[in-house]
Amino acid sequence: MSVSSAPGYSLWQMVGYMARLGTIGFGGPVALVGYMHRDLVEDRKWISEADYKEGLALSQLMPGPLAAQLGIYLGYVHYGITGATLAGIAFVLPSFLMVVALGAAYLAYGGLTWMQAVFYGVGAAVIGIIALSAYKLTTKSIGKDKLLWAIYLVAAGFTIVTESEIVWIFLISGMVVWLVRAPPKRWFPKGGNAALVSLPVLGDHLSTACAVGATLDFSVLMQIGIFFAEAGAFVFGSGLAIVPFLYGGVVSQHHWLTERQFVDAVAVAMITPGPVVITVGFIGYLVAGFAGAVVAALATFIPCYLFTIIPAPYFRKHGRKPAIVAFVDGCTAAAIGTIAGAVVVLGKRSITDIPTTLVMAVTLFALWKLKKLQEPVIVAAAAVVGLILYQL
Repeated sequence: MSVSSAPGYSLWQMVGYMARLGTIGFGGPVALVGYMHRDLVEDRKWISEADYKEGLALSQLMPGPLAAQLGIYLGYVHYGITGATLAGIAFVLPSFLMVVALGAAYLAYGGLTWMQAVFYGVGAAVIGIIALSAYKLTTKSIGKDKLLWAIYLVAAGFTIVTESEIVWIFLISGMVVWLVRAPPKRWFPKGGNAALVSLPVLGDHLSTACAVGATLDFSVLMQIGIFFAEAGAFVFGSGLAIVPFLYGGVVSQHHWLTERQFVDAVAVAMITPGPVVITVGFIGYLVAGFAGAVVAALATFIPCYLFTIIPAPYFRKHGRKPAIVAFVDGCTAAAIGTIAGAVVVLGKRSITDIPTTLVMAVTLFALWKLKKLQEPVIVAAAAVVGLILYQL
């Protein structure tokens, strides 16, 4: 296996970018994947459109947080395992430190009542940010292709109706485009190999990635490790998809947190930059202090790291074959449709009245007209608006 040669950037430039995105990248997975496309594909041209699409397809097919996996894959494109590892750490670490600090403040002051007020404004602004990101991804990747548009609309509609993301949507979409554009000449080639040989390999490593859950231990840290490893290894979709799973285990099963504490944990994830799934660090801190935060974060992100770097060589090696290109195009169309559907789902929760509608509209207008305006500025302004309006 060999990675692409002569990149137009250094390893440390990529690490620096991921650290910056993890520090000021607001908006959750939908916005973050949009930022990566805008910054790395369109503006800096470090990553090709084809490599980005491969990474997005792989991130949707594998369980775990979408944005973190895409960042890991993009680090892998030119710098292999080292690039993937450093890019992943740089992306996750800033937001992890933030949620740990918020966890300490939360315990010290008996809850952070201002969170809901801040989220009132920030949540509305975030919808504007991710709506524009989804629009740009759609126009760039779907274009005028009728087949991809059909897949895109089906995936978006399914997400809106069910409020969930299911991996079979991506697999079926990839298969449909593959069969239409590059059907196999032989369904059963000599030797009995299947027409697509690269994808089944992914499942061979599932037990290895989840092995952390096989050792029984009665300590709280081990319980945290097992539970969050399951969350990282078996929950498909964006980081938001992990929230229902976490609720069932953290509140209902283990009784580590009350419902109010869990809601506050989700609010922390939404008002901090970086991957939404970093809320596991906040939860781990409330349960068992800093050690709990570290164990929860490692247990959640190690599976998604393995699920990215293990199949990555196969995507890099076979990704230019017509059948794989067609499969990736189908998966990408479904992924972007799911992202667009997620905007509607999240919007129903965050846009609840006239003030939040106005915040979203102003955000869209500002980002559309003021090209140099940075998202963190908008998020900060929305937080101030939320603090003022929430009390009224």
